[in-house]
Amino acid sequence: MTLALKTVAAPRVPVRYYEGGSGTPLVFLHGAGGVLPSDPFLEKLSQKYHLYAPLLPGYGDSEECGDIRDMLDFALHTADVIDALGLKDPILVGHSMGGMIAAEMAAIAPHDTSRLGLICPAGLWMNDHPIPDLFATMPYEYPALLFHDAEQGAAMLTANTRVDDPEWLKAFLVTNARQLGMAGKILFPIPERGLSTRLYRIKAKTLLIWGDSDRLIPPVYAQAWKKGIANAELVSIPEAGHMVTIEKTDQVMSALARLG
Repeated sequence: MTLALKTVAAPRVPVRYYEGGSGTPLVFLHGAGGVLPSDPFLEKLSQKYHLYAPLLPGYGDSEECGDIRDMLDFALHTADVIDALGLKDPILVGHSMGGMIAAEMAAIAPHDTSRLGLICPAGLWMNDHPIPDLFATMPYEYPALLFHDAEQGAAMLTANTRVDDPEWLKAFLVTNARQLGMAGKILFPIPERGLSTRLYRIKAKTLLIWGDSDRLIPPVYAQAWKKGIANAELVSIPEAGHMVTIEKTDQVMSALARLG
């Protein structure tokens, strides 16, 4: 199924989003690395749900938005996008940074989200288990940090590209800087914005999904999330890293089925 790239007029800035599929509406919030329509996870989501995957300002070909400056802005902006799409209580799923935003939305407005999927979410911080600095990570270090199988991860990240091409590298660095400039507003220097003190407000049926080999946000954080959100369910997926959505797409989909 081919996902369509569309635009919706949100209050602060026009928002680009991918849409496809039919059935129960599901909104997917991407991580700091962004998302592409060729992502196998988006493809799988669109086969089961009516998928909406909005891009944060500054990602892809979307406009930037200087008015989005802190965690509250990110959460309210995304809620505005959902309203602009005409959706009422869709399944809300977020990966990594997207999980952080989704959880914040569910905490701020606990009656607006009844089903919440958090895949290796950012947003908490443990001094005994510091999260690696994504902003100081070189491109060649990403596979080992993000994937259980670094060699396979490198192949996935560079599929259909020539990493030795200077033009590709230049485009990659420009895009990466643009996207991480936006992500840095809530992730740099650490992804701690007080969310841990608000998790108790989440009333949604919450599913946590974690790769057992996650080296970016280690599985010890899964227990902290589970403790913070009442009745949250945790699904741990073996032989999967932070990019569990790509490494173990079918297993993630099976887990999400518990939300409906």
